[in-house]
Amino acid sequence: MGLIIDFFHTIASSVEAEYKEKNSKFLAFAFPIQSVNQLEEILTTVKSIHPKARHYCYAYRLGITDDNYRMNDDGEPSGTAGKPIYGQLLSFGITDTIVVVVRYFGGTKLGASGLITAYKEATKMALSEAEIIEKFISNLVILNFGYDQMGQILNDIKELDIEIIDKVFELDCIVVLSIRKSLLHDKLTLLKAKLLNKSIEEIHEDTIIDFCEIEIVED
Repeated sequence: MGLIIDFFHTIASSVEAEYKEKNSKFLAFAFPIQSVNQLEEILTTVKSIHPKARHYCYAYRLGITDDNYRMNDDGEPSGTAGKPIYGQLLSFGITDTIVVVVRYFGGTKLGASGLITAYKEATKMALSEAEIIEKFISNLVILNFGYDQMGQILNDIKELDIEIIDKVFELDCIVVLSIRKSLLHDKLTLLKAKLLNKSIEEIHEDTIIDFCEIEIVED
């Protein structure tokens, strides 16, 4: 089994910073995000706070595959705003983050190199203020079993320190677990071994437990 990358770094909460250059103001706002669906709401919020600004440039990065990102120059010369903002997301090694930089024009043109520096520095200042945290990517695992097995199963889950994120007790018992991707195979092997009272050497990926249906929810 190859190495499973199941963690990433992002910012803990929103931060902001201000950079000035030749009477132009660049206000950088960084937000943690989980979906591109949050983009419009964030832009609307920033624009409502700064309705008289000239530009609202941004870049975001989502996930850990390096293929879910976007850059927007919002009327600035191509490559002078969104790209340097995105470059700082890469430099800080963070994802699930969007940075919006608001520009108030000060009357003096900065040129392409000046704009690149300004958008870069504004973003850098904001991200330098942020608390960068590590997050893990997990799989959901659904267990379906009868009431007569509830005590044993819940006790074994607790002993293995597996997180329960939901429980439903109706005709049958349904328990939803969250297991970090890199630990999924080992944790399920240990759980099956406990439930069947067997050694882990006797457990295989296709081992069935008659009294407990186990479903792994794929991404």
